[in-house]
Amino acid sequence: MIFPLNLPPTLPAATGLPPATALPDSAPPGFAALGLAPALVAAAAEAGWTAATPIQAAALPVILQGHDLLATSPTGSGKTAAFVLPLLQRLLADPADLARRPRLLRALVLAPTRELALQTGEALQGLARSAAPQLKTVVAVGGLSINPQMMALRGGAQVVVATPGRLLDLLDHKALSLADLDLLVLDEADRLLDLGFAAELGRLLAALPAERQSLLFSATLPPAVAALAEQLLRQPLRLGLDADQGADQGAHTAADRPMADHAEPLSAGRDAGTADSPAIHQRAIWVDSARRTPLLRHLIATEGFDRVLVFVASQYASEHVADKLKRAGLQAAALHGKLSQGRRTQVLADFQANRLRVLVATDLAARGIDVVGLAAVVNLDLARSAIDHIHRIGRTGRAGASGQALSFILADAPGSEAHFRLIEKRQGQRVPRERVPGFEPAVAVAIDADRPQHGPTDMALKPAAASAGAPDPHGGLKGRRKSKKDKLREAAAAAAAAAAAAASSASPRQRR
Repeated sequence: MIFPLNLPPTLPAATGLPPATALPDSAPPGFAALGLAPALVAAAAEAGWTAATPIQAAALPVILQGHDLLATSPTGSGKTAAFVLPLLQRLLADPADLARRPRLLRALVLAPTRELALQTGEALQGLARSAAPQLKTVVAVGGLSINPQMMALRGGAQVVVATPGRLLDLLDHKALSLADLDLLVLDEADRLLDLGFAAELGRLLAALPAERQSLLFSATLPPAVAALAEQLLRQPLRLGLDADQGADQGAHTAADRPMADHAEPLSAGRDAGTADSPAIHQRAIWVDSARRTPLLRHLIATEGFDRVLVFVASQYASEHVADKLKRAGLQAAALHGKLSQGRRTQVLADFQANRLRVLVATDLAARGIDVVGLAAVVNLDLARSAIDHIHRIGRTGRAGASGQALSFILADAPGSEAHFRLIEKRQGQRVPRERVPGFEPAVAVAIDADRPQHGPTDMALKPAAASAGAPDPHGGLKGRRKSKKDKLREAAAAAAAAAAAAASSASPRQRR
């Protein structure tokens, strides 16, 4: 039986969530000062985590004290360690209880994608090998045979990291039980709902014990996630947004809130209302559709990018662009949802190990991919929404490092510029437009006089087709495409106008 969540499309002005506490902006403390056990401090240092990021510094004490938590923080800010470290400490806090209840499932982490679940499981297992070898962690994801995962769960496990669909499969096979669960973590909760997991979450929540600690981490907080938090969490503490935001604003991150037309540009890559956004320098380049891949090759060669993550709109485009790059002599591969899990894992491993220079991916890669030292992200096709854009560019500039995010704006597709302006407005910053010498658009593009420019300014008019409202051959802006009802209304209006014109032009005898 399915138990759907009651997730309203909008929230009332006053929600049941507490006001958000802003993340600290002081010098990062060490993990020992946050109450982490020495064995875990040593394991974190071995993993390269020596000082806590702001989200970690704020979340660790809250979780260790047993509170439910709603935390919003941008990608690359260290959310995984913020719940992995206290999760392990909670399990190790009572050795007698751990011995008394061996191999009972105590902690469950739900992730939206296989890649994120595998990455989280790897982090957990790495820390446990150093600090808690007696703990058993199992990662369960779809796309792979369920039998090895059921075999791994024989005898039980204290921690399971899973995607929702595969977890339900395991429950149906009675391979595990949630009856003794102490700690639930929903990672990237906004993506869980974006991918349509609301019904699965409803069924899982119905199977959970009433007495548990629940943690919800999300890069953004749209209304559906806020509604989920109200159902899931009990008297939660809330971290990540400005503490002085009102209840109406509290259901949105800075990336969701429109920017006033007169707003000043923000520093590149920094979300308003957060204290630990990564330093990402954003660039926007005008180019004709047919010259995007040659321009990409040119930038890789001239900018000195050792590794580049390229986002495209479709599975076909990822294969097509990757094939073009390989024929040009670049080590490139495609990543999309139609690949087998084994192939996806191998492609990511090759990219992380520098065996690939270019990874051409759909939005599958916008979450859950952590590549150390990734210098650049390129949006060959613009993201469908501002939220997707933020998650895409968040693959670079992680863990305090800097990075570049380049977005190609199509001069021969009028909707492309309008789409990127909406993305700018939603993320609260403006990005200077560039034209790369040798790759200038064939048709001049109009610009705003007050918009910063890179390269020579071109004040020519837009193409006639654009001013006439010609359709965008590359797809319209999300939310701006005409609906079926709009098209039917327009057709009816056109027919009525034609009939009226015919009637007015008819002779008096014909009108009688």
